[in-house]
Amino acid sequence: MKRLFSTSRELFFLFSHPSLWFRKPLRQEQLKRDPFEQFADWYRAAERQIFVEFVNWLCLSTIDENGYPDGRIVLLKEFDPAGFVFYTNTLSRKGRALERNPKASMTFYWGGTQRQVRILGDVEKVEEKTADAYFASRPRESQLGAWASQQSAVLSSREQLAESVEKYREKFSGHEVPRPPFWTGYRLIPRRFEFWELRLSRLHDRFEYFESESGSWEIRRLSP
Repeated sequence: MKRLFSTSRELFFLFSHPSLWFRKPLRQEQLKRDPFEQFADWYRAAERQIFVEFVNWLCLSTIDENGYPDGRIVLLKEFDPAGFVFYTNTLSRKGRALERNPKASMTFYWGGTQRQVRILGDVEKVEEKTADAYFASRPRESQLGAWASQQSAVLSSREQLAESVEKYREKFSGHEVPRPPFWTGYRLIPRRFEFWELRLSRLHDRFEYFESESGSWEIRRLSP
C-alpha cells in the first residue's frame, strides 16, 4: 500500500490546512504581469495566515571570499518597485561579501500558505538619509547594540559584549544615538523572481519572471 504521508507531523499539518486539499493548480494567467505586484499579493496573503509568524524573515545568500555560498536569516524592512531592503553591519560577513561581490539572492518561505519566493539580483546601499531615518526609528537598545557588536568578530565571552553595550550606553547618555558609520541598509534590485506553490502530488507549480532584452518582465513555467 502506498504511503501518502511520511510523518504524523506532516499529516497534522495537512489536516490543519484544509485549503491545501482543494487548492487548484496555479495557472500563468492568474499571475500578475509585474513580479513586484505578485510578490505583494503573496506577502499580504501570508500576513493573513495565523500559521505564518514572521512574514518578513528571509534567507539572504551571498558568496564568501572562497567562493562558497553563505546564507543567513535577515529581516525585510521594505519593498517597492525599486527593490527589497534590509539593514546590517557593513563589516559583517555579509557586508564584506557584498563589498566584494554585490550580488545576492533572497528566499522567502511561508509555511501557512505553502509558498516560496526566490529573488536574485544586484545589491546597492541605500541613501544615507534613508539609513539615518530607519536607524532613528529603532529602539534605543537596538541602536546601542549596533555600536557594541563588531558583527562576525570573535568574542572571548558574553560579558565582553555586555561591557561594550555599557560603554556605549554611557557614551551616548542623555543624547540621541547616531547611526554608526559601519551600519547601513542594502537594496536588492531583482533580475529574476521565482514563485513556487505546493501541490500535494509533489507536482508543484513554479513560475519564473525574467528580464527580456527589451527590459520588460517575461514569465515562464518551470518543471517542479
